[in-house]
Amino acid sequence: MPTPLGILALVLAVAALLLAFVTWLRVRPTADQDLPADVLGLRREVAALRKEAGGSLRHLAVVRYDAFEEMGGRLSWSLALLDDGGDGVVLTSIRGRNEARTYAKSVTSWRSDQELSPEETEAIAHARP
Repeated sequence: MPTPLGILALVLAVAALLLAFVTWLRVRPTADQDLPADVLGLRREVAALRKEAGGSLRHLAVVRYDAFEEMGGRLSWSLALLDDGGDGVVLTSIRGRNEARTYAKSVTSWRSDQELSPEETEAIAHARP
């Protein structure tokens, strides 16, 4: 009786070994799927995306205020839109009783060549990380 059971166990062991070998052949990495090279490629891609994102206008802040004493509700505002280097623009809208004016001032390295109002300066300061 131990002989047929031993033969059956041996046959099953060989079948399992064959199945494991075939599976390994299917999923083993090839030369162009080399993991270290793939990780290096991903790191380069992430670095390129970070460099590209640095130039996007992703730092922003809004300061709302009353520009005139007779106007309430803080309807005037200054909006700073800047990239990682502090380059961008400050937009300001001043709302009066009968009119509204809008201004745009360029910003370079967190400063402007044009004179900034206190609210515009505050908006830039709030946008700075």
